[in-house]
Amino acid sequence: MKNRREFLIKSALGATGLALTPSWLQGAPSIIKSWNKPDSMINGVQIGCITYSFRSLPDQSAEATLQYVKDCGISAIELMGDPAETFAGMPAATFNRMRSFQLGGKQRRGETLTEDETKELAEIRAQADAYNKVVSEWRAKADMKKFEEVRKMYKDGGVSIYAFKPNAFGQNNTDSDIAYGMKAAKALGATHVTLEHPSDDAHTMKLGKMGEQYGMSVGYHGHEQETFTFWDTALAQSPKNALNLDAGHYIAAGHTDLIALIEKQHSRILSMHTKDRQTPANGKGNLPWGTGDTPIKEMLQLMSKNKYKFPATIELEYQVPEGSDAIKEVQKCVEFCQKALA
Repeated sequence: MKNRREFLIKSALGATGLALTPSWLQGAPSIIKSWNKPDSMINGVQIGCITYSFRSLPDQSAEATLQYVKDCGISAIELMGDPAETFAGMPAATFNRMRSFQLGGKQRRGETLTEDETKELAEIRAQADAYNKVVSEWRAKADMKKFEEVRKMYKDGGVSIYAFKPNAFGQNNTDSDIAYGMKAAKALGATHVTLEHPSDDAHTMKLGKMGEQYGMSVGYHGHEQETFTFWDTALAQSPKNALNLDAGHYIAAGHTDLIALIEKQHSRILSMHTKDRQTPANGKGNLPWGTGDTPIKEMLQLMSKNKYKFPATIELEYQVPEGSDAIKEVQKCVEFCQKALA
């Protein structure tokens, strides 16, 4: 009887206390759940980030990458393949990825490689080919539960994954690789996968049809080969084919109709890489936001005004200044967006 009386007294006091607490405190569990989590939805525009932006930082694990994203106050991302795939048990690379990015990027920009650099790039690519065969074998048996774990880890941290970009969708990849990439993207919670446009109509047809099969959209990214009609063939091939527009590269290609392109294709844009590049007349430089020729402010305001649903994906490609780091520079990009959308 004594225990029963104590229980009734405590229950009554608990109920009375709850009735007397302010309404905001009664919602404490939901408040606590979202406490200290990032939120980069600004005036209706989802500001995201591709995790490639953090490539210069030493720890590329899924856990460290999540912390970089949170430190920047970003709540939605395009996730590069390595953090998630490494977490899932993918064999470690047997070649210098960073050097491959450096030399490959130089070549894509049309810069002349030295004789030694040409030889080095060829050797790296041969090593990469051998490594990719090992990875392909691993992907055929990969456990999707590990990708679900990544999704949960990021969701618990307040970050959603809207796109996934593993090296699994190229012309040299097998159908098994492609299927794996799409299934992994779905396990991560992504709405689409991204890749460089292959400039191969047969391949975009294949990817679009496999996207239909696996319920996954495919966003094609372009560099300075982007034009107003660049994506038209792929879009006509499948409703799952779409744009991963790069606004900065479009400006560097010398086009003046970027806003018109966004207005025309907004329903087929899945995500938009955002960076500040110069026009050809000004040198095509990749510069800190607000100092180049990409109309970032106007783009963001258009997205807000017209309630476009695709995210603006921060892609840090300009040179990180002395004394700074990738996190600080991405934070500056977020601040630019906040001011543009205020």
